[in-house]
Amino acid sequence: MRARVRMHRRLLPLLLLAVPAAPAAAVPDQVREGAVALQARRAGKILPLPEIERRVLPTMKGAQYIGVDLEMPSGIYTLKFLRDGNVIWVDVDGRSGQIIGRTGN
Repeated sequence: MRARVRMHRRLLPLLLLAVPAAPAAAVPDQVREGAVALQARRAGKILPLPEIERRVLPTMKGAQYIGVDLEMPSGIYTLKFLRDGNVIWVDVDGRSGQIIGRTGN
């Protein structure tokens, strides 16, 4: 049993080197982007997501809603849908709620 423990202790540093580390700056960037989006929403610069969804989802009959991204500082929401195995992206101006682009079928 002791030999097995010693072997694991010797292998642990090698395993840690083999596992790629997440970039340290990735999480803070996401947090910062989220804070900017929340601040824009609270300041009335962009519409809240539920309002965007109320406007777009009824136009996507037969498609499954997958999720959304919000690009800051442009304030463009990209809603993602799946229909018949095809991904559809719908770009919406977060300030006006108007659909400004659509990609996919």
